[in-house]
Amino acid sequence: MGIAVRPLHPHLGAEVTGVDLASPLPPETFAAIEAAFNRHAVLVFPGQPLGDEQQIAFSRHFGPLETSPEYAGSKKSRLERPEIADVSNLDPEGRVMSAEDKRLLFNRGNQLWHTDSSFKFVPARCSLLSAREIPPSGGETEFADLRAAYDALSEERKRALDGLVAEHSIFRSRAQIGFTEFNEEIRRELPPVPQLLVRRHPGSGRKTLYLAAHASHVIGWPLEEGRALIEELIAFATEPRFVYCHRWSVGDLVMWDDRCTMHRGRPYDDTRHRRDMHRTTVSDELNSVERERRETAA
Repeated sequence: MGIAVRPLHPHLGAEVTGVDLASPLPPETFAAIEAAFNRHAVLVFPGQPLGDEQQIAFSRHFGPLETSPEYAGSKKSRLERPEIADVSNLDPEGRVMSAEDKRLLFNRGNQLWHTDSSFKFVPARCSLLSAREIPPSGGETEFADLRAAYDALSEERKRALDGLVAEHSIFRSRAQIGFTEFNEEIRRELPPVPQLLVRRHPGSGRKTLYLAAHASHVIGWPLEEGRALIEELIAFATEPRFVYCHRWSVGDLVMWDDRCTMHRGRPYDDTRHRRDMHRTTVSDELNSVERERRETAA
């Protein structure tokens, strides 16, 4: 019996059942998952109680994995594998972080609309988040379809956006929540990078916006004018008609396409209730500006 794919939203999101992600995947099963991923952009795999090694093994089907640096505070991690990003409110000893913990403030930046790693020269292809513990309320994740948002733009607006390049930086997004306490190693390793504002999504061939809270301004434009455009586009792309909200259950694995979606975590009582989420992130192949240059030259 093959996998079953059930759409969850008119534009994005589908539930996938009939597969055990903890076991090796036959080529035909992976091909079906990849086809569903390219179509729906967000896949929900319920009832998948994965360990970190199993999550890493499944994620590697999609490409090389990023490693997760410590952006703030102590370099000590409670997780053993650098391929796993600790998207939780737990300290290295496994306790709920105090309200003064710098990592807690940094992680609240995930409540801004963003796409993972757009602040890296080679950004993310996709991210996979495994729910190990969830709070009794709150903590949902919302996803916005940037392909559908692009399709909904007027032809005049599409022409005006074509070829524009935005500068992305982790420092831009975290400044919006008042976080500036990056360690010096991160400041050296992650300078601002250019990313196309409109790109073609390789998996589906559709054009898509490429937006994030990490986007600082439009290169070559006056700063405030470029920021106003980015904010206007984010507000448009996150209208309810383009958004799927996932309410977590323990054992869910959700993967999303960072090339054509944005997402944000929703608030919860993060100084009281435990939320333990483990994320793997698959690197893309090229910077979007470099990809466009190669495709134009071909």
